[in-house]
Amino acid sequence: MTFDKLLVNNENQSTEFIKLSSGLSNSEKQSNSLHKRNHSRNLSTSSLKLKNTVKKRCIQQEKYEETSKLQVFFTHLCYTILEIFGHIREFMRKWGLEKRKGAVDNNTEDFAPLFNSYESFHTRNVYVRNRDCFNRPVCSVPGAEIELVERKSDDYNWTFYYTGEKIKVLNMGSYNYLGFAENNGPSSKSAMKSIEDFGVSSCSSRQELGTLKCHLELEELLAKFLGVEAALVTGMGFATNALSIPAIIEKDCLILSDELNHVSLILGSRLSGATIRVFKHNNVQDLESKLKKAIIEGHPVTRRPWRKILIVVEGVYSMEGTITPLPEIIALKKKYKAYLYLDEAHSIGAVGPTGRGVVEHYGCDPKDVDVLMGTFSKSFGAAGGYVAGSQKLIDSLKNTSHSHCYASSMSAPVCMQTKKTLEIIMGLDGTKEGQRRIEQLAENTRYFRDKLKKMGFIVYGNSTSPVVPTLCFLPSKVVAFNRLMLEKGIAVVTVGYPATSLVGSRVRFCISAAYTREMIDKVLQAVCECGDQIGLKFSRKNPAIKFKTQKETENKRF
Repeated sequence: MTFDKLLVNNENQSTEFIKLSSGLSNSEKQSNSLHKRNHSRNLSTSSLKLKNTVKKRCIQQEKYEETSKLQVFFTHLCYTILEIFGHIREFMRKWGLEKRKGAVDNNTEDFAPLFNSYESFHTRNVYVRNRDCFNRPVCSVPGAEIELVERKSDDYNWTFYYTGEKIKVLNMGSYNYLGFAENNGPSSKSAMKSIEDFGVSSCSSRQELGTLKCHLELEELLAKFLGVEAALVTGMGFATNALSIPAIIEKDCLILSDELNHVSLILGSRLSGATIRVFKHNNVQDLESKLKKAIIEGHPVTRRPWRKILIVVEGVYSMEGTITPLPEIIALKKKYKAYLYLDEAHSIGAVGPTGRGVVEHYGCDPKDVDVLMGTFSKSFGAAGGYVAGSQKLIDSLKNTSHSHCYASSMSAPVCMQTKKTLEIIMGLDGTKEGQRRIEQLAENTRYFRDKLKKMGFIVYGNSTSPVVPTLCFLPSKVVAFNRLMLEKGIAVVTVGYPATSLVGSRVRFCISAAYTREMIDKVLQAVCECGDQIGLKFSRKNPAIKFKTQKETENKRF
């Protein structure tokens, strides 16, 4: 039986209605025009639309350089050695041959263990060895340069003490994409002025006495910026995903989630009670295959059609630097009558000619995305998040989203910081400063990525993404790179298992518009030297070379 016939037979079993905004009142439900699921309609023409859409948009396929089998072997060997020595030390601690310094469950044996055994094992025997590379206290604005509080350890990172000194370093790890995380500028001045009028907290939720005038102004301005009907802001970006998805999707619904989605999206999906199926990262073919199967088979228990199908993706993936193939996903969601939830946390402000994210990057219609989500803790130098879309969606979330009904509302200083930054990005302040920063970020990103690749490093992600992951593989090299870069006056973020796959350990650079060319050249020179010292230039496509500044390259050319 053909797929079209199966689809029609599945449709004839039950007439199913779909609505995105769950939780509406009865009167609103009656007035809403419900969309009848009719998957068999226009299947042939939708295939042509999918092809035409892809032709219109320039979609860059991120093709990763394959990891050599030798690196995979040595990485697994390194973790195996760590595991073996970890178990030996656990044996020594058990019999009193070594003092136990980690977290100890003081309850008696008849209590269930308070701590997960393997997580505690990993913390004691792996994480503690590298603990000096994480949780470094910062005592300045997270701009292009930051000040770290110097700390030292005399017991192999079990405890730290502070020397009272500060270390000034270049900041290559913060999400300060447009450089608005500053304490002297229009946005910060607007935030400080708001304290005189509103204080630092509303001490209430948005649904009660926590809605301020600036909240409404920001939501109106944000909807205009995104090109949608309405928007809703919350005080925490993580909670925006974790608490908005359960308000949209419920039991007897299906969520199709990218395998590399952020943990906030994963948590929100789990809290919703919906069935979750994962598709391969940015793999449209795998997504379509799972969509077809879901429509044909229906709910695994009842075999009835799903009430709603929601595709959940990110704009820019924060650990990979990849960009979602939005035009293809929009074409699929239209073809199969599904809904689309797009997380633009790392792309809003940082991607697109005017900073409107991946929707603008591909030239898509924002109304083709059912739920637009983003955060203010990256490009805006503030905190909190938003959900944007149709007016009906936002009206529903105001009554059903726990982040709106129960959580304390966004503080006035944060709101005014965000609002003023958005005005600068949109050019409403009468200057071109916002556009200048967007263009500077794009230029810095292209320059940094191009130089890294030419030096022989394996670099992941889209060429326009300000998130630049560079592979290190071995956990020992990840730690060594972090410490060497700090010695050279540069703070970086290194990530390894379990935050990545076993062979996916990396250093993640985050580019900012606040960097000057001299700053970037200094970082590239240090990265080149550290890469040579500990052997990080793994690329087989680009032979390892020494770093040369743009001026040196031009002088040699002439």
